Amino acid sequence: MFKQQEAKQKKANEKKAKQKLIVTANKVPFMAGGADYHIQGLVDNLERHGHLVEMIRFPFRFSPESDIERLMAFCEGQNFNHPNGVSVDKVISLQFPSYGVAHDDHRVWIMHQHRAVYELYEQQPQTNELNQLRNQIIDFDNRVLSRASRLFANSGRVAERLQHYNDLKAQPLYHPPHDAERFYHADAYDYIFCPSRLERLKRQDLLIEAARYLQTPTKILIGGDGGQKEYYQGLIDQYELGDRVRLMGRFTEEEKLALYARSLGVFFAPFDEDYGYITLEAMLSEKPVITCKDSGGPLEFVTHGENGFVNDPDPRQIAESIDQIYNNRQRSREMGREGKSRYIREEICWDKVVETLLAG
Repeated sequence: MFKQQEAKQKKANEKKAKQKLIVTANKVPFMAGGADYHIQGLVDNLERHGHLVEMIRFPFRFSPESDIERLMAFCEGQNFNHPNGVSVDKVISLQFPSYGVAHDDHRVWIMHQHRAVYELYEQQPQTNELNQLRNQIIDFDNRVLSRASRLFANSGRVAERLQHYNDLKAQPLYHPPHDAERFYHADAYDYIFCPSRLERLKRQDLLIEAARYLQTPTKILIGGDGGQKEYYQGLIDQYELGDRVRLMGRFTEEEKLALYARSLGVFFAPFDEDYGYITLEAMLSEKPVITCKDSGGPLEFVTHGENGFVNDPDPRQIAESIDQIYNNRQRSREMGREGKSRYIREEICWDKVVETLLAG
């Protein structure tokens, strides 16, 4: 009798431990980046915890607006409770408009909303098509996100936007960058490292402009590729900074780790970033971070004078911070250590993510 009860309990525990889960997200053809690490990291770690996971990624295009409208309608028409007769325990959705799908236990963990109709709306030509799309997306988000069983945000900044624009409360839930355990610290060479896509929102031009005002021989290494490469190279040439500022292009993961490890500090000052792996990667490498007061996500981790510098988006202020890092190596080292300690205190790990997403 006892053995039968034990076997029954074991079977019940196994059933509880292994859930059938669907993860929904988007896929932009031939575009890869941090979102892909986020999505795959979640799937891998759900599977590591013994769950059966199916990932569904909807093809997404930023234009024309009509394509976005059709995809919104398609996603909202999908019910994933019993696809093909298979009972699904939970759905976890990460991106617009994939979080429009229906399920009785739907956990939404938002990377960000469709930024073009929210915080970036005022920066664009406001055409009739964009205005119509904006109204439809806001209605869509209000409707489908209010149905979620639980609502999480990629960061506190994303949660703030949800509260501001949609009057929805989301719990911030941090996750680690890709290969977090591989980052390391080494003695610094005389350069500031800035790894990011070369796009206007990442604002590498602030760093290039800052190089004009440096009082120290600090070098600037800007890694990555993107649509603003020619523009940024033009600034370097215009200001005759070729001996100080270098656009490195793409690099391997091993090179990235070494560039972090050997840097004096890391510059990451995007405009209103959602989260920002670069901040966390710098902290894991025990390097001070230079960011700006309007940079969004990095401000959740960087405290001015403790583990980095928080400036106005002013090249002269940025140059002063770089000079401080160069001139006071001991203090810079202490800032880097504080950054690593703060990362540890935040308990940023996938085990915590999985436990939180599936709780309740």
